[in-house]
Amino acid sequence: MTSLSTHVLDAVTGTPASGVGLAVTDAGGALLTSGRTDADGRARLAEDLAPGTYRVRFATGEWFAAAGRETFHPEVVVAFTATGEGHLHVPLLLSPFAYSTYRGS
Repeated sequence: MTSLSTHVLDAVTGTPASGVGLAVTDAGGALLTSGRTDADGRARLAEDLAPGTYRVRFATGEWFAAAGRETFHPEVVVAFTATGEGHLHVPLLLSPFAYSTYRGS
């Protein structure tokens, strides 16, 4: 089985994005888990993903609004494939008008 984590960083301030809402869904859109990033912008999202395609939804619009900032992206959705082995880390570098993600370690 595959475990999953994330780390969200505010690229404008260079600080962790704490309190970002998260949701993990399977290929059919069924909600598997949800939560928020911790004070360091991190979250462990799943410990037992079977092989398949999944999505992590980051509630970026809500997070920016809570900080009194505008954003172009009300949410960021990252689709990825789990192979059923090891650990997947899906980081998000976030700014009001752009974002970037990659397969972390």
